[in-house]
Amino acid sequence: MKRYTDKIETGTKHLHSSDLVMRELIERCTPFTSLKLEHNRFHSLVNAIISQQISIHAARSVQLRLLNHVGKTGINPKRIASLKLIELRALGIPKPKGLYLLELARKVQSGHLALNKIGRLNDEALIEKLIAVKGIGTWTAQMFMIFSLGRMDVLPWNDYALRIALQRLYHLKELPNKDRCLQIAEPWRPYATIGSWYCWRSHETVAAGSPRG
Repeated sequence: MKRYTDKIETGTKHLHSSDLVMRELIERCTPFTSLKLEHNRFHSLVNAIISQQISIHAARSVQLRLLNHVGKTGINPKRIASLKLIELRALGIPKPKGLYLLELARKVQSGHLALNKIGRLNDEALIEKLIAVKGIGTWTAQMFMIFSLGRMDVLPWNDYALRIALQRLYHLKELPNKDRCLQIAEPWRPYATIGSWYCWRSHETVAAGSPRG
């Protein structure tokens, strides 16, 4: 854990010195000290699928309902694979996402997707492996890399909140596309995750009406 914390400290200093916009943001935002990592990799992917294209608050509500339904130890491939679509829909999980969760559970349960070994892959290979599962796209794979594996150099360039924050912070006329996001984040490397976190934090404070955003 200390090694992880040291990486965050080093990365924050790097962003502070390499990007003026990041420097100003770091100085006025709540300090980034850690991420609450989900070490249960299957659970992390379940949460990421649920979170697709809905707000953080809505996602947390659905995740909690699922957790209450199956019990704390129930977010595992065998238990999720045993659920019926009608059960998942009753929890507020739309049919497509329900099918994705069942597909994921079956692939992990069968050993087709070995989550205990997937952390050995580099970013590109890991994304390729995950997106082979129906319902998992690049964004979901990137969330997994950040919030389960704790990787420090992930830029979820197609994340809507991140793109809104980049547009505002860097005074862009329109939402940045992938190439523009990558260009902006180039000075952040190899700590793009930390830069992304500060952008998310900035977006949250603005959305909440905070003058410190």
